[in-house]
Amino acid sequence: MMKLALISTLAGSAAAFAPAQTGARSTSLNAFSAESLPGALAPMGFFDPLGFAEKADEATMKRYREAEVTHGRVAMLAVIGFFVGEAVEGSSFLFDASISGPAISHPGQVPGGWDALIIAGIGFAELQRAKTGWVDPADVKFDQAGKLNADYYPGDIGFDPLGLKPEDAEELDVMITKELQNGRLAMLAAAGFLAQEAVDGKGILEHFSS
Repeated sequence: MMKLALISTLAGSAAAFAPAQTGARSTSLNAFSAESLPGALAPMGFFDPLGFAEKADEATMKRYREAEVTHGRVAMLAVIGFFVGEAVEGSSFLFDASISGPAISHPGQVPGGWDALIIAGIGFAELQRAKTGWVDPADVKFDQAGKLNADYYPGDIGFDPLGLKPEDAEELDVMITKELQNGRLAMLAAAGFLAQEAVDGKGILEHFSS
């Protein structure tokens, strides 16, 4: 079960929570400056203590935001994976219900052969994300590797099966900010889960019940 959660987690880097249409964009999406980026909330405001934004041009800022939103999506799915994987251990119909223990130990308990499927799934998802957001490497200079398309807003890979993306620019900024804040919290939570389980070998749910 945990391995399936990991599949969803890693594939989420290319497919989770992204707005569908690319036509309706807010002014902040077009400007893409540190002062106008969604994601800043009181009392911290635009939190950049190390001054990365001050040294970054627009293209670099877009790459920073792409990395942040992608890691946030993966982390949100990872947190769910921790809880679900540990909650169903010993009772899942997968792998004869033989996977147990802390979530960080689940991948090593999955039968061989599944790793290839996982890698293939991740590769396919990342390829689709790259086709949507990145300029073909053959069309960029050697010192511009990883250049994003000019009309691509980080995270907007066209996946919105429930039609949640607002048409109004201000409402869209609010939704983007909510996703970023939840993703930031999830990154801290996932890191905490990994560290805690690595230290004492107990599952997260076990900590709650002890």
